[in-house]
Amino acid sequence: MSQDVEPTNTDEGTPALPPFNAVAVREVDPADADPGLPDGDTVLAAARHVFGNPEAEICIVEFGDYECPYCAGAAPVLHEVVDSSEGRVRLVFQNFPLFEMHPFALTAALAAESAEASAGSEVFWKMHHKLFKNQTRLTDRDLRLYAEYVGADPERAAGEKAQEFAPLVQADYAAGVASGVSGTPTLFINGTPYSGVVDVPSIRRATNGSPAAQPRRRFFGLS
Repeated sequence: MSQDVEPTNTDEGTPALPPFNAVAVREVDPADADPGLPDGDTVLAAARHVFGNPEAEICIVEFGDYECPYCAGAAPVLHEVVDSSEGRVRLVFQNFPLFEMHPFALTAALAAESAEASAGSEVFWKMHHKLFKNQTRLTDRDLRLYAEYVGADPERAAGEKAQEFAPLVQADYAAGVASGVSGTPTLFINGTPYSGVVDVPSIRRATNGSPAAQPRRRFFGLS
């Protein structure tokens, strides 16, 4: 069976929603920013989207945008690192739609959140990869089609019903702004910003350090 879904050509996407006013979000004081996450000292307490062993000692946090080609390239790299880590590494995905550059990034993030809400974590990751594989075709109609394909509720994937997930995406975005994120993909490894090459050998080397080294924690909300 084919792994691709035939999309439509109807341009009916919904670019930036009111909660994502760029100036307002970027003026958030890190001391006051509230990503809407529970208190806790681990990423397990804060993250909604965890791939791999949730108790893994090494945590990669990715801020990503579903229309960003570099994020599409990073996705299989990060998943391979986790899959081959024998439970030592987990990946947390946080939404950071660059809505001023990518008109469908925000609605794609809402669709991904709807997949988690309607069908669970496994279906979220299926939707996650489907969106990256089809990132040039992200109209509302396409999002509904992808949701149906992966087993999520297509009615919640786009349009008015998808708006209920906007606070979740904004929470991720606000946490990213407070952490100094300005582009995608931005990675943090055990709280420390990663600025190296995003390929399997480089990420493996970066995750082979001891978690007891007490890295500089600059990721707001998960430290």
